[in-house]
Amino acid sequence: MRNTFTLLTSTCVPLPLENVDTDQIIPARFLKATTREGFGDNLFRDWRYDESGRLNPNFVLNQPTCKGEILVAGKNFGSGSSREHAAWAITGYGFRAVVSSFFADIFKNNSMNNGLLPVVVSPDFLNELFATIEAHAGATLTIDLPAQTIRNNIAGRSEHFDINAYKKDCLVNGLDDIDYLLANQSKIEAFEKTYKS
Repeated sequence: MRNTFTLLTSTCVPLPLENVDTDQIIPARFLKATTREGFGDNLFRDWRYDESGRLNPNFVLNQPTCKGEILVAGKNFGSGSSREHAAWAITGYGFRAVVSSFFADIFKNNSMNNGLLPVVVSPDFLNELFATIEAHAGATLTIDLPAQTIRNNIAGRSEHFDINAYKKDCLVNGLDDIDYLLANQSKIEAFEKTYKS
């Protein structure tokens, strides 16, 4: 069982870059491990640290005013190779949701399979979010997964987002695919009995 995801209000971290691929999210040299532990330490590794291994003070994750459980990213986030480790790195760092105007399909599915909510918004709404975050330190967003809405709490504007009904159910109830099957075991067994007879 994972943490359930219903209503999340949080400050957010802006990453207004387009076409951020999975190798930028978690560089290939860190993919040797097969468990999820430790990947958050290397999220955006080549942007967070300089060549000598020191923190880059200009990168957003290293700025003390940019904290929160929501990452707001530019268009086409998560493109490139199919690596589940990208979702592991984002959740390992502490993010519970990523907001963008477009996600690569494989990244989007990997995210939902690993308890990370990808929220697709319109380009206008995304631009408004970036402007709000820049103008108001500590600006918050509220994501209501059951209602499928995201709200810019400073601007007072909300937008509806789409999500696969099955993945939504899993996120709301904190289930992965195996948990979901186990939770429906009695229904599956009843169906099998009916089907056999």
